[in-house]
Amino acid sequence: MELTRKQLLAGGAAAAAGGALSSCGGRDRAAPAAQTAIAATAAPQRPDLSTWAGVRAELGLDPRLRHFTAFLLAPHPRPVREAIERHRRGLDADPAGYLRAAEARVDVTGPAARYLGARREEVALTGSTTMGLAILYRGLRLRPGEEILSTTHDHFATGEALRLSGGRVRRVRLYDAAARASVDEVASRLERAIGPRTRAVALTWVHSSTGVKLPMDAIGRVVRAAGRRHGHRVLLCVDAVHALGAVDVSVSRPDRPDFLAAGCHKWLMGPRGTGVLWGAPGAWPAAARPLIPSFAPASYGAWLDGETPPAGPPGPAMTPGGFHAFEHVWALPAAFAFHGRIGKARVAGRVRELSTRLKDGLADVRGVTVVTPRAPELSAALVCADISGVEPGDAVRRLAAARISASVTPYAERHVRLGCGLAVDEADVDAAVAAVARIARER
Repeated sequence: MELTRKQLLAGGAAAAAGGALSSCGGRDRAAPAAQTAIAATAAPQRPDLSTWAGVRAELGLDPRLRHFTAFLLAPHPRPVREAIERHRRGLDADPAGYLRAAEARVDVTGPAARYLGARREEVALTGSTTMGLAILYRGLRLRPGEEILSTTHDHFATGEALRLSGGRVRRVRLYDAAARASVDEVASRLERAIGPRTRAVALTWVHSSTGVKLPMDAIGRVVRAAGRRHGHRVLLCVDAVHALGAVDVSVSRPDRPDFLAAGCHKWLMGPRGTGVLWGAPGAWPAAARPLIPSFAPASYGAWLDGETPPAGPPGPAMTPGGFHAFEHVWALPAAFAFHGRIGKARVAGRVRELSTRLKDGLADVRGVTVVTPRAPELSAALVCADISGVEPGDAVRRLAAARISASVTPYAERHVRLGCGLAVDEADVDAAVAAVARIARER
């Protein structure tokens, strides 16, 4: 079937082009069976999330284990699992019809934007934090002599995305000892490092190497002031993968970043293989060079007319096209709804309570050094620690023998790491402290 541009813009572009990660909208031309299947996704069973036990009951975790690594690749809560399965069944029964129906009626970008406090045209959908960072840094427009300022604390994904971008990169150390880091130290070191050639600052909100949570509001003020001082806008670009779903993230705050990239399959517990890349309206033109062709209706329609696809709206234009694991993409709204029903501030408070309990407990154990700052304003859900005389990998293996799932920080400087998310409770925290104490005594 040959579609005109008008038909494509009405909602058929993604289906005709092979599908896309998009928010979609327009008329539903799907077969009746596909319409019925899509309609069935609108009325999932609502779980009782008024208690933390009720929240945990929605996770299909092995009850014999204590899950301090559920953030690595998170378990799907029941509403997310059910949404994935509904979409999978629909695609298996009528692939083309269901694809057309879902692309026309399932809104993914809207829920993502509402959760972030953004507008839908500002949000691109990706497959992971790594994909979002690559799209962002490869697209940054640097003039001759300009640089990107990063830090020594960032993950491999940021370092490699910056290297592969081909831009000039300089790095600063924001703190020497994580446990003694302070807001003033972090902010002042960054302020001194931003120079007249700095075009962008590339940071990680929560460091998976130490558990340090950067004071993003203070950093936002420093970056804005540096831009005014040097006479040009300095872009603040943030890897927020360990903040999304653990911190009360909102891009509507005055000192917000300019760009934020995060996978949705960690603390948010969204479908595996999903992510978001958000850009402020005034910042997108600085990075509006898509790395992967978009199948957004405007882009595909322009191609059919022999025209160059437009640069906007920036979110759809930066969203990679092609075939994807659609049942996972279309289930992403269920994850935002799940966290929305719990409450972002409530989740952040729960994370803070559990991580504080864990840090306080570990700090009282002889032979254990807590690496993560004790102050809540400088930490989130990740807690890192060292056990004197015990190699981190060995400590994690011994914890596993006690049915406590922990991890080792994937950096040159290694620590034992535990994540205090919604998959654990107070009893789990106390059991972890007791197990670490036994390892410390037996070293």
